[in-house]
Amino acid sequence: MPTLQAPAEPRRPLTRDRVLGAAMTLADDAGIEAVTMRRVGEELGVGPMALYRHVANKDDLVDAMVDVVFGEIGVPAPGTDWKAAMRGRAIAVRDALMRHRWATGILESRMNPGPANLQHHDAVIGSLRAAGFDIGMAAHAYSLLDSYIYGFAATQLNLPFTPDDVGEKAESMLQPFAAGAYPHLTEMLTDHIMRPGYDYADEFEYGLDIILEGLERALQRA
Repeated sequence: MPTLQAPAEPRRPLTRDRVLGAAMTLADDAGIEAVTMRRVGEELGVGPMALYRHVANKDDLVDAMVDVVFGEIGVPAPGTDWKAAMRGRAIAVRDALMRHRWATGILESRMNPGPANLQHHDAVIGSLRAAGFDIGMAAHAYSLLDSYIYGFAATQLNLPFTPDDVGEKAESMLQPFAAGAYPHLTEMLTDHIMRPGYDYADEFEYGLDIILEGLERALQRA
């Protein structure tokens, strides 16, 4: 008897969401530089020309990827206390940047933002305005918060150590120098950073709360 072959699985249709998903995975694994139409097509098992039915070009693809990240971050809920809203939003942005390292330098760089991007910015401004910030103060607050969030994320992503190897790395950094050459740095490394449980990421909320307290005082003065 002839051997019966199992029917071939139907090929999944190519969609914009699948293109975005493949591009996001590629960027998360290898960086935004790795995202080309050819590479994304290879990940999906199609030629690059097939992608142009779903994205206009590489810029359109990156704009859409940025919009996905803003969609993950979400927006401050209407009626939420502004400090709680800004604090939650800052932590959500930092967490998204840790998941998508490639996004740190480009989230605020797009000239054709998508709806999630625009909705996010509008909601943040709206939360500040509802709290009593005039439009100039809202701009100052937004700039200050984003400078801190993106700057902290960039620093965290580029640290030469992890919580697991910080002690070993710190010792190797100081080893070439004479004992006592850098007493204040040595004190911070040995008495703070090298202690069990230290994680640089925990510094984020300390600085964030100081910024929010400063903005609250500025609002009260105004």
